[in-house]
Amino acid sequence: MHRRPPSRPARVLASALAVGALLTCAACSGESKGDGGRADSAADVAASPLAAESTVASPRSGKSASPSTGKSAGVLTPSGAKAALITEADIEDNWTQVKDAASWGDKLLIGKVDVAALLTAKTNAADCQKLLDALYDDTLLGKPSGASALTGFEQNESRLLYQVAAYDRAKLGTSLNWLKTLPVKCDQFTATDSKGGHRTVQVIEDPVPSVGDARQGLQVTVTGTSGTQPVTLTLQLAVVRVGTDAITVTSGGLRGTETDTTKAAVQQGTANLKDVLAGRTPAAQPGNLD
Repeated sequence: MHRRPPSRPARVLASALAVGALLTCAACSGESKGDGGRADSAADVAASPLAAESTVASPRSGKSASPSTGKSAGVLTPSGAKAALITEADIEDNWTQVKDAASWGDKLLIGKVDVAALLTAKTNAADCQKLLDALYDDTLLGKPSGASALTGFEQNESRLLYQVAAYDRAKLGTSLNWLKTLPVKCDQFTATDSKGGHRTVQVIEDPVPSVGDARQGLQVTVTGTSGTQPVTLTLQLAVVRVGTDAITVTSGGLRGTETDTTKAAVQQGTANLKDVLAGRTPAAQPGNLD
């Protein structure tokens, strides 16, 4: 079991498993991520109607909203990032918000790309390795340049992580462009764990609702073993840029993905972020009435 001290402002998401299940939370060293470091789990795996606009400076954005245009002109602050987070009501079903999302990790994502077995150009190995490392370290968009916040939810054996953060504009654009290349560069490759075990990784493009200023979605499937039993981790990744800020939604687990939930998180999360940047308070959802 790997333990890593706090390392960054956001966390990757994997399947939430019951006691004795297949995935583990792991840790690695670096900068503090959110409000907590990495934590370990018990098993080992081989391998986020609108309020009226106001010209008064918002405590969330730190700037005044324009009553005439309503355009997002604020700077994301720590309190604004927290206000932009989604809640259980935003994604409904039976998702439960957790307090330890910053500690989530999955050992199936730890591995070294087998360059010799790479199906695409061998020069793409560095990008595939970067993808694996970024998934585990939650650095798909690089290090935030400003405020950030995260929250996580569990439902049965699935997890959903929602992150919002401010980034350097140029670097954010570069990260989004890099993500767009991965379904070609890393369509399928093999990763080797510390014990010599092999995992097959597949990357395909995944649709994202047409919201925000730019967006990119991926689906990553990692097939490995736990003991002698085959296991497959499937993750849905959705990134949406709003100005120089972005939200990242990561969901999935050993039983596949939750497409409808991911879509709801992206749509509501983007709306929340736009509201905060415009100096408005995100509208509370009515919750699950089922």
